[in-house]
Amino acid sequence: MSDHTRTIALISEVFWQEDGRERLLKRLFEAREMGAQVAVIPELALNPWSPFSKDQKASDAESSGGPRCQIQMEAAREAGIGLVGGAILFDEHGARFNTALVINSSGTLVGSWKKAHIPDEPGFWEVDHYDRGNDPLTPIDGLGFPLGVQICSDANRPQGTQLLAAAGAECVVVPRASESATWHRWRPVLIANALTSCCWVATVNRPEPEEGVLLGGPSFAVDPNGAVLVETTDPVCTFSYDARRLGEHRAAYPGYLSIRSDLYASGWSAIPPRF
Repeated sequence: MSDHTRTIALISEVFWQEDGRERLLKRLFEAREMGAQVAVIPELALNPWSPFSKDQKASDAESSGGPRCQIQMEAAREAGIGLVGGAILFDEHGARFNTALVINSSGTLVGSWKKAHIPDEPGFWEVDHYDRGNDPLTPIDGLGFPLGVQICSDANRPQGTQLLAAAGAECVVVPRASESATWHRWRPVLIANALTSCCWVATVNRPEPEEGVLLGGPSFAVDPNGAVLVETTDPVCTFSYDARRLGEHRAAYPGYLSIRSDLYASGWSAIPPRF
């Protein structure tokens, strides 16, 4: 990106049906016409919501570069827009991971993130479908600016957002699949993540119930002051920010407070992981 303005589109639609490729491409063109350089689609938008059941299907997963990956890379290239999408990818050992895919406007995969915090409850039997990721939290630079990516429940462990921002992420995007009835719990967490991390935070959700799971809820973006930039159930929306203002936010309270990575790393290292 040549200037300091970032415009990001949030597309609240899923694309696993037979006409999914055509609809995805149409939405990406729409987002680009609205001025967006990057579009974000919901968690696993090219898959049906299979965690409604504990039954794992081999067809839900693919290797890197598989058919769902190809659809997203080709659509990003044809529309000329960056894309944060996703797929369930398996590795050489057969382990499956819910993986966010960061694709540039040339259709090249420039980064990814494996979901690290996996729910295990009715409607969200995700531990039966994929393993937890263990990748380091680092911003992805392949879209022309440092972008942080988390997936759904990852955002409810705020230290992840804080680490991404401290490492230089301007914005953290969160593809999501959550129930509309729980939005009152998500909203304050996302605002607090933006305020305490001093970065922009945005999320987009699967739009409607699937297989008896009451999925739904707004697309949402908030700035580093906690001001809500967008909160809507429209299928496509955008928000913009001026990256030059990031320095102002980080020079003001609480941004100027020291980053005590030594203190917190020491404390966390004494606490055994809980899975």
